[in-house]
Amino acid sequence: MSGSQGRVFREAWISGVMRHYPGEPKPSYITSWDETPDWERESAAAVYEQVRAFIDATDGNTAKLTRSQKGRFVALCWIGQIFKHFPDPKPAYVADWDDLPPWQREIDADIFERIERDR
Repeated sequence: MSGSQGRVFREAWISGVMRHYPGEPKPSYITSWDETPDWERESAAAVYEQVRAFIDATDGNTAKLTRSQKGRFVALCWIGQIFKHFPDPKPAYVADWDDLPPWQREIDADIFERIERDR
């Protein structure tokens, strides 16, 4: 998987954190791509590819989805990556959409829309 696609995902995440996170974000939320752990870089690239494949499979008609639907897709793909890399993750790391903080839901939708723009 392409590191550049993972980097796009990470940059969209950081941009979203800066826009939506209330208060001062944790340093790990805004860590540069080069300082991001390998598992997280691999996961970012994998989720980018999953979103891109979904967009391509619909011939771009994902533009008709709501922001919530777009964000849910990103969140679910990310949860899959968490389970791939961690045998017993903290419940907060695999929380369902309705249990995510509003700022995180906004960022997940932003990420989807960034990948749509890259198409």
